Amino acid sequence: MISFAYPHLLYLLLLLPLVAGLFIWSRLSRRRKMNRYGKPEVIAHLMPEVSKYMPWIKMSLALLIIAVLVIMISRPRATGGRDADASETTSSRGIEVMVCLDVSNSMLASTTDDDHGISRLQRAKHILEKLIDKMTNDKVGLIVFAGDAYTQLPITSDYISAKMFLNGITTDMVPTQGTAIGAALEMAMNSFTPTDDMGKAIIVITDGENFEDNAVDAAKRAADTGIQVDVIGLGTAKGARIPLGNGHYMINPMTGEEVVTRHDEATASQIASAGKGIYVNGASNSAINAIDSKMDELTQGEFERKSFSPQSEQFPIVAFIALILLLIDSITVTRKISWLKKYRFFTKEEGGNK
Repeated sequence: MISFAYPHLLYLLLLLPLVAGLFIWSRLSRRRKMNRYGKPEVIAHLMPEVSKYMPWIKMSLALLIIAVLVIMISRPRATGGRDADASETTSSRGIEVMVCLDVSNSMLASTTDDDHGISRLQRAKHILEKLIDKMTNDKVGLIVFAGDAYTQLPITSDYISAKMFLNGITTDMVPTQGTAIGAALEMAMNSFTPTDDMGKAIIVITDGENFEDNAVDAAKRAADTGIQVDVIGLGTAKGARIPLGNGHYMINPMTGEEVVTRHDEATASQIASAGKGIYVNGASNSAINAIDSKMDELTQGEFERKSFSPQSEQFPIVAFIALILLLIDSITVTRKISWLKKYRFFTKEEGGNK
């Protein structure tokens, strides 16, 4: 039996009928254009190297390659048959943590009062990576938010995937600008498993400038359901400009002045207090240990965890198949193959071949 580490990536297979449809449309469009110049059987003699069938063969090969590549990046694993002992299910005890990471443009600003420090987003990634390193049997999920909130990683115990998704986060991931902490909290509350005997926490990493909703009320609702809300604040009260690259900074279109974004520590503290959690300043070296200690206070619940041995991974096999198909595709041409011209496979016409 085959399972997948990232089954949601299999949705990319839906691209196959789209690509096939575009190819068929292009072939029909080409036929209509050719008919304008005369009868197809007459024009065919003017293009002796053009093949009727090789473009279809090459497109079929391309679709097969796409399918194999999608399966490959989904990380197939053998969970039965002769590889049944390659995976095992164990019981673990831990908590569930959903991280809500602010990716609004203000997170590009420096963590210090000047413009020469690392960005708030870079600091946030560093903090999260260290927190994940401290996890052993816990589950973690990731939500990014600006004007809207989006689930980047459903709750999982796969820390390698968590770090992979974390490294790919940018401020361009959410098209709507703003800071909707409340929406992120609501989404995080709905992302936990329905287990009642397991501690749950939400960690919000933000500069605290909330413009879209009432995050304090959302934190209260989370606390009422037994979910702890902790906040890590980034930036300073003095503020910093938002860089756009090449020495340019964000301009307020209403005033024409450079935008200065400030860390709203008061709002961040109110959110943490309403969520019965703690607020820490992300610039402090003790921030990671403080959050980790707060997580230790939560009740650990028991859950099943499936681990896979290297022998269960089918990635190398699928990758090898993809490589072979790519090599075949590289030597496959869309014109007639010269040594096949003397054979008549599909037509009775002189020279008809693949």
